[in-house]
Amino acid sequence: MYGNEKEVGDGLKASGIPREEVFLTSKIWCTYHGRVEESLDITLKNLGTDYLDLLLIHWPIAMNPNGQPPLIPLLPNGLRDILYDWPLKDTWAQLEKVYKAGKVKAIGVSNFSQLKLEEEILPFCEIQPMINQLEIHPYNPQHKLTTWLQSKGIVVEAYSPLGSSESPLLKDSEILKIAGRTGGSPAEVLIGWGVAKGFVVLPKSVTTSRIDANIKYLKLEAADVTTLDGLAAGGKQHRLIRPPWTGVKLGFEDWYTGLAPA
Repeated sequence: MYGNEKEVGDGLKASGIPREEVFLTSKIWCTYHGRVEESLDITLKNLGTDYLDLLLIHWPIAMNPNGQPPLIPLLPNGLRDILYDWPLKDTWAQLEKVYKAGKVKAIGVSNFSQLKLEEEILPFCEIQPMINQLEIHPYNPQHKLTTWLQSKGIVVEAYSPLGSSESPLLKDSEILKIAGRTGGSPAEVLIGWGVAKGFVVLPKSVTTSRIDANIKYLKLEAADVTTLDGLAAGGKQHRLIRPPWTGVKLGFEDWYTGLAPA
């Protein structure tokens, strides 16, 4: 999906860093729900390794593997060519297979709600998902979901913890107030909030200086965590990543609940 595996593999080889010191994650894209091992093998070849540390199902949505364009196949009406009846338990069974074969060290999901997990994965799985990677930040904290996941022993990974480009989070008055009082940056506040919540926080940047800076975070006081916990409920709820999955019942409180188009 991201189109950077070959470059990551080349960079890893050139770095001389031992493979076991690098944590490699990849995802099964929506057009590969029926071809998990094929997708994994392509990834392993591109990365120049014989195993991944973590493999995730990218979205709880399968798309036509023979559609066009190949990455995001579209119907004549311009909507995404979604396989609404695809059983996600079949995708998960394939992840279990490659995990048992030793080709991945951990398996999980991404963008899965409690509804999707309870209805389509947990009743059928031999191996429970180890990770759920979600868009998590104070504007989209998903408190109920993350609490439930942690109660099940499923690790929460937070993507887009700083928001996206030109993120309103970095300009939020409450976040700026905490940053000013503690001598940190807004990014350090946001990463610190995720760490305080017990999440694996995944800030992303293509800028070297920001990559270096994103290693740092603030250890927040409980009162600050509580303040940030309340931003969304106080009127700032905002999910930044919203692909047009028309008609898919994702099960998130703030997102689509519709049925498949007739």
